[in-house]
Amino acid sequence: MKVVLLSCLFVLISPLVLAQGQALHDESCLQCHASISGGDANSLYTRTNHKVTTFPALQKRVKGCAVAADANWSNEQRAMVVKYLSETFYKF
Repeated sequence: MKVVLLSCLFVLISPLVLAQGQALHDESCLQCHASISGGDANSLYTRTNHKVTTFPALQKRVKGCAVAADANWSNEQRAMVVKYLSETFYKF
């Protein structure tokens, strides 16, 4: 019973987490990424030679970029951004 409830809760929360992660990402990351990629901010994630190849590497990169962007995200917010990037681009 608990497993079913937790599964249902995850399905309901997951889209919200992704939307919040995208909003945080778009607010804090797109401008810088666009400037270093020639205008297409998301191309950093889809290029064939991207440097992030594992989930832990993505977590580390997001943490570093958040500091560089002066995002001041909580651990929960940073996890939302990681989840958004992982599910949208990296598919870890």
